[in-house]
Formats: sequence, C-alpha cells, structure tokens
Amino acid sequence: MSPTQTNEFIAVASTDEIPPGERLVVEYGRRWVAIFNVEGSYYAVEDICTHDDGPLAEGRLDGCTLECPRHGATFDIRTGKVLSAPALVDVPAYAVRIVDNQIQIAGRA
Repeated sequence: MSPTQTNEFIAVASTDEIPPGERLVVEYGRRWVAIFNVEGSYYAVEDICTHDDGPLAEGRLDGCTLECPRHGATFDIRTGKVLSAPALVDVPAYAVRIVDNQIQIAGRA
C-alpha cells in the first residue's frame, strides 16, 4: 500500500527547509506534493492543478489561497478546495504534522 492510501505519517522535510512564506515540492509515494509554510503553519496539497495538470506550486500564494500560474484557478491550501474557475475539482490535500522539526504528511486530508 502506498503512503497516499494509508493514514501513516511519513517525514518528508525539515521545518528548516521551508521558511515562512515559502514552499517545497517533495515526492510522496508516486505523487508530487507541495508543502507551504504560512506564518508557521504547514499545509500540503498535490502539486497538480485539477484543471490542466499544471504545476500548482509555481503559482502565487496569497495567505492560504494558491493561484495556478497557467490559467488562474485558485485553491485553498488548507483543504484543497477549489475557489475559482477554470478548475472545478478540488486538489488533493494531505494531513500535516510537525514532530521534532520534521514535517510529516499522511494520506489525503
């Protein structure tokens, strides 16, 4: 079973690797996941726009709203919910926890 099909948390990065306002893309199972640090809170969503499969992590982040750099669809990185078209489907979000400065993610939130 791959990590995205379980509730097992997997360490994917250190908190030192993602300063506030920054992001990091990591491989998680067979997927790419973007981890964001928003004022000390960490969120993780799959790094793929549900509109056209573009790389979401390259988009502009405003608070917890991420704008796809290709066509401007927006998503809430806390939940993966789509906020504006042209995307109509939520992006997968992952549970995040911090243990001893290690960022751990699990399944799909």
